[in-house]
Amino acid sequence: MCGTCGCSEESGGTRITMLREDDEPDHGHPHPHPHPHSHAGLQPDGAVQTVTIEQRVLAKNDLLAERNRTWMTDRGVVAVNMMSSPGAGKTTLLERTITDLAGRRPVAVIEGDQETRLDADRIGRTGCAVVQVNTGAGCHLDAEMMRDALTALSPAQGSLLMVENVGNLVCPALFDLGERAKAVIISVTEGTDKPLKYPYMFAAADLILINKADLLPYVDFDVEQCTRHARSVNPDVRVLTLSATTGEGLSHWYDWLAAQR
Repeated sequence: MCGTCGCSEESGGTRITMLREDDEPDHGHPHPHPHPHSHAGLQPDGAVQTVTIEQRVLAKNDLLAERNRTWMTDRGVVAVNMMSSPGAGKTTLLERTITDLAGRRPVAVIEGDQETRLDADRIGRTGCAVVQVNTGAGCHLDAEMMRDALTALSPAQGSLLMVENVGNLVCPALFDLGERAKAVIISVTEGTDKPLKYPYMFAAADLILINKADLLPYVDFDVEQCTRHARSVNPDVRVLTLSATTGEGLSHWYDWLAAQR
């Protein structure tokens, strides 16, 4: 069990895969994810031990995140950490964004998933530089994985670096990667009350994107109510409604990205 978020991480380490134009074999290397263990339920002082483990894990992660942030700042690289539940449309939004921003600014992508490189293959077909991070049983990216991915990817000076985190509305909110901003995507098929059910994720967001707006006529989703819920946990957060499929509202997303310098 991960002492910080409770996820099981026993079944394997992280793999970093750099996708190349000629689709060379995987040259990634094993990267074991730290799995602090706690037997809190068996000991009277278990709660204290669990908190101590969490503090140690997050303190180490925050130190590495600051190093990542410095590394990227020195190179003018701006990283946006994109987080959502599975199926909210992160990859589709990235494909559309890369295509529409072609020629304006260098873009690179770090893809996070427990297994497969399916999403990285999709991004690779746009011609964008991409690295796949497979976390095994881990449910989020962390700063050490980010560092290894940056080393493999080596984004160009002044790049916009899009990080697609593992699909999960809980654990990714806890782990700073060294990013400039966090964008949380929610689709209209998920339910208006998501910001209330997962407040830590929405409280951490710099931007909330309500995706799949083209489906609004067919689902029970209230954009205004969802926005109110989001601002009840994050009063100053910006909320944009868009459709990665039809292109509705994407100009506002691109304006926001352009402002991230």
